[in-house]
Amino acid sequence: MKAYAGRRLRVDLSRGDYCLEDISEAQLKMFLGGRGLNSATLFEEVNPNVNPLSPENVLIIGVGPLTGTICSGSNRFTVSAKSPHTGILGDANAGGFFGPEVKYAGLDQIAIKGRAPKPIYLKIFDGTVEIKDASHLWGKDVWETDLLLKEEVGDSDAKVACIGPAAENGVSYAGVVTSLVRIAARTGMGTVMASKNLKAIVVRGTKPVEVADYDEFDKIVKEIEEQIYSSPDYVGRSTMGSTRLVNPLNQLGFLVSYHFKTGVFEGADKISGETLRDHYNVKVKACGSCPLPCSRFYVIKSGRFAGLAGEGPEYETLGSIGSRCGVDDIEAILKANDKLNRYGMDSITTGEVIALAMECYERGLLTKEQLGGLDLTWGNAEAVLTLIDMIAYKKGIGEKMAYGAKKFGEFVGQGADKLAAQVKGLEIIAGEPRGMKAFALTYAVSSRGADHLRAEPMFEFSNNAELAVKRFGAKEAAFRLEYKAKGRVVKYYEECAALADSLTMCKNISAMLDGAPRYYELEEVASRLLKAAVGWDMSPRDVLQMGERIINIERAFVVREGITRKDDTLPERFLKEPLPPECGPSAGSIVELEPMLDEYYEVRGWDKKTGIPKRSTLERLDLKYVADDLASYGKLAD
Repeated sequence: MKAYAGRRLRVDLSRGDYCLEDISEAQLKMFLGGRGLNSATLFEEVNPNVNPLSPENVLIIGVGPLTGTICSGSNRFTVSAKSPHTGILGDANAGGFFGPEVKYAGLDQIAIKGRAPKPIYLKIFDGTVEIKDASHLWGKDVWETDLLLKEEVGDSDAKVACIGPAAENGVSYAGVVTSLVRIAARTGMGTVMASKNLKAIVVRGTKPVEVADYDEFDKIVKEIEEQIYSSPDYVGRSTMGSTRLVNPLNQLGFLVSYHFKTGVFEGADKISGETLRDHYNVKVKACGSCPLPCSRFYVIKSGRFAGLAGEGPEYETLGSIGSRCGVDDIEAILKANDKLNRYGMDSITTGEVIALAMECYERGLLTKEQLGGLDLTWGNAEAVLTLIDMIAYKKGIGEKMAYGAKKFGEFVGQGADKLAAQVKGLEIIAGEPRGMKAFALTYAVSSRGADHLRAEPMFEFSNNAELAVKRFGAKEAAFRLEYKAKGRVVKYYEECAALADSLTMCKNISAMLDGAPRYYELEEVASRLLKAAVGWDMSPRDVLQMGERIINIERAFVVREGITRKDDTLPERFLKEPLPPECGPSAGSIVELEPMLDEYYEVRGWDKKTGIPKRSTLERLDLKYVADDLASYGKLAD
């Protein structure tokens, strides 16, 4: 095959050995690569009885057929395992330069099980694999580890994926970090890595990535780039990245503020993308092979954090550490961003658990004595910075906060668990579900818990009623505060997201194809790219079905872990408490979840009562073995 390396590296850290094996074309045609192939591997190799922190859990790093090519934004990798944070399917995705290097080393997937007797790192240089001592690295932060490893292997161009102190100390939402700041952050994949005594993976490769028809591939890539450069979103995305969202969301009344109590933050402009652009950013940055420099490098030139420099932050850090906690001190947020990068912690979960503690403090559910003297009044930036340290090292109240909002709410008691903004144990992003109904449904049904990246149904912001009727059968699909037809919208965008994660293509790029000036369907572009890159002659419908297959095997994994319709829900706040009057265009909105779930299960071919895939659906997708497996556990719908 072209484009693929066609090989999987298996490492058993308990035995201290490894082997290389071929990946069949048939399996790749089923699950494509990246997230899809990872999820299939997890379903087949990790059963419901496996403890996420046991040697039997498998940590999988996967790339796709476009990784390492010239295709725009195709530089990402997915790391997957059973999640220690949620207890169900875990995965996270990151860009930068690590993913392409895995492909250049001749690999499509790395699967790691077991537990080393002492801290180690993996050195993978082309076809050579070494298990090296990392005792001297344990306790080092991400930046120190990256520098020391490049010096140790004698190659500054080597790419490092490592963990920081948060993972080593057992924080359940620690991530895997590459390029110093590119974090595969969600669901605790770094925590799994630490449980295996695996400090880092260092990769260097020199193997080329060949495509089946270079001229045609180059032509398609140029079309994609033309679409990106001509997009009305290009200037905003290329100068501010995701931080451009702060002010518009605030104006529409659904910027997450004061732990979801309101959608308006009076300090929004102080923490906005415009403020960062005008006063702190010194250059823009892009991942490998990407024409969209959506990341930024910042410098603080004066004040208490003078000399602080780094990359980012993204919108989620501004929203989670900033408005969610009532913090309008942009320099403190930049300092928090730096701490989170060095410790290797998920900013979304960190921001949520701190904001939850602040609301509990406001309600009298937590006292200063319990907090070791900390004043958790809204907006106390110094307290937020202190808590980040306490969580990373599990000191004081930080030990209880180190397991996420769900468990922290249960610890506080007195109804605090109902205040936690989480679904299936994973914290909701800085995106107010009452202000965007398709996103709300996405949070509820996502296979890894509350998550927007499993779909990103941006179509509901289009306000294009005519196109909504054409694509989804109802004009309501185009409007964010309407709930009708959102089941169909989410189904489609979930399959597109699975395709993007498995190809692997950045969703910033795939989202820009789904808009002006020329409307593209991702499955159309993917069909052409796979023909030119791999040589597969697959229709857009066939390609989209790959995404559908991936969604269904992930659902089967979580069903096997006990997830049903009762778990596809949202906290009561979003279902019963309307957004307050100050939220302007979004005021009065709640989430009408049940009718959206009914429609979603119907179009998915899942049982409406249980949310479990039907045998007929799984067999249509060539997943008979999955249906048989669910049946063996007594968990098949029909």
